[in-house]
Amino acid sequence: MAGNHITVFYKWTAHPGKLAELTSIYKKVTTAMEQNEPGAEAVHIYVSEEDNAVYVRDEFTDAAAMGFHLQSTAADHFPQLLSIATPGPFFFLGDVPSELKQATQQMQLGGEFSTHAAGFDR
Repeated sequence: MAGNHITVFYKWTAHPGKLAELTSIYKKVTTAMEQNEPGAEAVHIYVSEEDNAVYVRDEFTDAAAMGFHLQSTAADHFPQLLSIATPGPFFFLGDVPSELKQATQQMQLGGEFSTHAAGFDR
């Protein structure tokens, strides 16, 4: 894993009857990230009807790209998401600066943070 890449895995649990709406919002989030966030390398949304939840994996080039996401796309959709779902947990993998950790705490994401220890890419 090169540089200051950051991966974020997280879950949103939909309120009863709101999974389709939650999924629809996340399709819009994905489009917004693809079109407006050059530092967003990948976004993948997984839907679990059994858990009434979406699981998301975001990949960012670095902390600046993740910070831009939190201030733009995430901020734009967060109120609507909170009205239909419960966030968390959020797992941040990579070198996340303390100011971004604080921002996630203010958003009450239940964030957990880990730095990269080992691995490989093919």
